[in-house]
Formats: sequence, structure tokens, C-alpha cells
Amino acid sequence: MKKTLLITALTTFAVTAVFAAESPKVGSAAPDFSLTDAKGATHSLSQSKGKYVVLEWFNPQCPFVKKHYGSGNMQKLQQEYSGKGVVWMSIDSSATGKEGYLTPEAATKQMADWKMNSTTLLLDSDSKAGRAYGAKNTPHMFVVNPEGKIVYEGAIDSKATADPADIANATNYVKVALDESLAGKPVSHSNTKPYGCSVKY
Repeated sequence: MKKTLLITALTTFAVTAVFAAESPKVGSAAPDFSLTDAKGATHSLSQSKGKYVVLEWFNPQCPFVKKHYGSGNMQKLQQEYSGKGVVWMSIDSSATGKEGYLTPEAATKQMADWKMNSTTLLLDSDSKAGRAYGAKNTPHMFVVNPEGKIVYEGAIDSKATADPADIANATNYVKVALDESLAGKPVSHSNTKPYGCSVKY
């Protein structure tokens, strides 16, 4: 009986440890990663050093993700900042067979159907990048500066709901962080609590 309880306790601890990873601190070096897109091309964070990079954790089945894509809000942000030289990486860390998992073919179709304007949609089915960043939700957002340091981590905006009507009155933390950073100013809200669906590791 004691042995069974010990094994249960250790198993619970191990599972908790896997899912409770902390995100890298604002001001620290952003972990590098190497992921493939739908066409099999490899993208790494280090390839974009010298540019601002947005990392957006993505799950097309999540109502909170649908809020920002169904309204066109996310595509508008992607287009605006890609036009200013920002690299925007959408990352799907759903494990194979879990909600939100995309095959390369499904990812290509997803980008077309939602008219996504991200630089790339990266497939992270082994969840290595997601765990390296302690990505907890979709969307969970990071902004990385040209020196490779994290300058923003957290929610996309200040309204933690799945209602598109809330977008208009929300403070978009990612937009603010990018505008301030691009203007050479410190980020006023550099860390917020992310909201959305849990990442399906």
C-alpha cells in the first residue's frame, strides 16, 4: 500500500513538474529553437537575431484563439508589424492526436482559411519549444528584441474572455510592447498573466 502511494505521489509530482515549467523572465535571453513549417522548412529564433520577433502560441480549436482570428484582430496585428520588419511566429505545440494538432497539410489549409499574416506557422508536436518557454495558454505571447532578450511575456490583451466584442475596449499588450520597443522606450507592462485554453501537451 505504501509503495503504491509513493509511486502515485512521484507520478503526480512528475506530471506537475512537466506542466508547471516557468516562462523565462523578462530581460533574459529567449531560448533558441528549431522548428519546421508546413512545407518542411526549418526556422530558428536565432535566424531572426537583429529583428523584433513575436511568438504566438496557437491552437485553431481554442475559443480564445478564434476570438482574435474570427474578428480579424490577430491578422491585423500580424500585417501591421510584419510591415515594420517584425518577424511573427505562430507556434502550435499541441501533441500528436491532441486538440489543435495540425499536420503539415492541415496547417497550410489553416493559414489560407484564416488568411493568417504571420511570417510562419511552426509545428511543435513534440512540445520542446512550448516547454522551453513555459507556454501555458493559447494564445500565450512573447516579444523578443533584436538582441534576443524577452521584453514582453503574457496575455495578448487585458480582457480575459472569449468574446470578440471585448477586443475594442481592451488594452492590447503586444501592440503596446511593440510600439514602445520600436520607439526605443522601455515596455510599460512587460509581464502579464496569459489567458486562454491550456496548451495541449
